[in-house]
Amino acid sequence: MRLSVLDTSPIVQGATPSEALHNTVDLAKLADSLGFHRYWVPEHHGMRGVASSAPAVVVGHLANATRRLRVGAGGVLLPNHAPIVVAEQFGTLAAFHPGRIDLGIGRAPGGAKPAVAAVRPDRTVADFERQLAELRSFLHPAEDAPVKAIPVLGGNVPDLWLLGSSAASAELAGRLGLAYAFAHHLNPGEAARSADAYREHFRPSEHAESPALLVSLSVIAAETDERAEWLAGSTRLKVLSRIRGTRIQLPSPEDAAAYPYTADDRAEIAIRSRSVLSGGPETVAAGLREVREATGTGEFMVTTPVYHHADRRRSYELLAALDHI
Repeated sequence: MRLSVLDTSPIVQGATPSEALHNTVDLAKLADSLGFHRYWVPEHHGMRGVASSAPAVVVGHLANATRRLRVGAGGVLLPNHAPIVVAEQFGTLAAFHPGRIDLGIGRAPGGAKPAVAAVRPDRTVADFERQLAELRSFLHPAEDAPVKAIPVLGGNVPDLWLLGSSAASAELAGRLGLAYAFAHHLNPGEAARSADAYREHFRPSEHAESPALLVSLSVIAAETDERAEWLAGSTRLKVLSRIRGTRIQLPSPEDAAAYPYTADDRAEIAIRSRSVLSGGPETVAAGLREVREATGTGEFMVTTPVYHHADRRRSYELLAALDHI
């Protein structure tokens, strides 16, 4: 079973974007030393709690800072970009770091409406499949193509993944013969159905000869179940605040524990808790096995929404030590 990391470069309460990005570099180095397979960063805009806005830039820095780890975007939000520019950027990265660059593609807006309007005033999600076809043609150009993304020529092609959280996106990935990354942390109830849809509709392509499925999920590992549950309080309060109409940066577990939750708050948290797998090593291993059995995945990509950097590092160390998932 492969283990990988999705890192949003979270800007926790009291921290700066610079600190968040430097923490990402430190965690990538740790993941590299622990034997994780790949390390992805997303694209978000105008979000006070997320420093990862320019994945191509961050990917280049992480590739320079690590030795064997695959690094990539998880993902580039294609409606925000001209497909040829994406191909040129990631072809350049692949030229500098052969065999180590991934290009995950998504269609989500990547931020609130004002930020999205600033990023892509003239583009819509409705153009996504056309843009994806354009991107694929630039990554694998025909001999007589009138315009080519020059950096990809000579085999400098990143591994292309489609990101999604539904059976519809899984079916699209299968039909196009793309590797597929399912966002379990966004839609856990659709995981099994999406995995089945992907395999059922898969057709080999120049990008993938056989189905390649990874499942990304929120995982918080600690020495004990009690410690992990306490750490998870931070992300649960953040999610609750978003549901209540207020976006906050990730609070400390101390602040989360002191928050005056109402009965309705606790009921809402109980419903949302299934999207976060938290616990000691045995609990986490059991939860991962359950997802593996439901989806048949051979790779987990974990995102770890905890406040203290040292606790994130420890979570990765504990995950890397699991040998029975």
